Amino acid sequence: MGLVEQLPAAWRYLLENQTEFVELLTTHLQLVVVAVVCAILVAVPAGILATRRPRLKGYILGTGNVAQSVPTIAIIFLVFPVLGIGFTTALVGLFTYAILPILTNTIAGIEDVDASTVEAARGMGMTDWEILKQIQLPLALPVIFAGIRTASVITVGTAYLAFFIGGGGLGLWVVVGIKLFNMPQVLAGAIPGALLAIGMDSLFALVERRLGGEGLQNASAAGA
Repeated sequence: MGLVEQLPAAWRYLLENQTEFVELLTTHLQLVVVAVVCAILVAVPAGILATRRPRLKGYILGTGNVAQSVPTIAIIFLVFPVLGIGFTTALVGLFTYAILPILTNTIAGIEDVDASTVEAARGMGMTDWEILKQIQLPLALPVIFAGIRTASVITVGTAYLAFFIGGGGLGLWVVVGIKLFNMPQVLAGAIPGALLAIGMDSLFALVERRLGGEGLQNASAAGA
């Protein structure tokens, strides 16, 4: 039986297990939101620092590249001896993997601001902090948000690995369904995650476009 034919059965499985589904989905969302927020709090300041301290830029990007190159499941099992099993251990792995897209986009967004715009602001007597706050960050915001958008969508998928460390999430249904050859259960866990990723990507794309217009207006007002 093909996947399309399995969809009604998957829907029935979801309806029959609504309470468990809500719990798994809630945990999945918590993992994604907390991991991405923590990544933002680390990556954005680190990206700003990298643009202000060129000597540190290589080290900061190198750290981000290493974090991205190590598989999430490997990070989870590396921190397992320290934190044990559960939500927190899974969160560390997801957070680490979400850093690089936000970090690189923060650096690129700030550095791509037109040099003549920065020089004009400096010629008006604005300090480096004022230039960063009123010119560079508003103009870089859409690019930074694109990194957050990428990190969020990636984290929705990698959060399925939380099951292997007792972190919960929709991965429970997917993995258990595969072990039991229960395709409706697999689909009931996989499809909501795919829809969640698509929904988040579409929502963030809309916000990103709006931020682009607002950032340009704010930077123009500051430089006027």
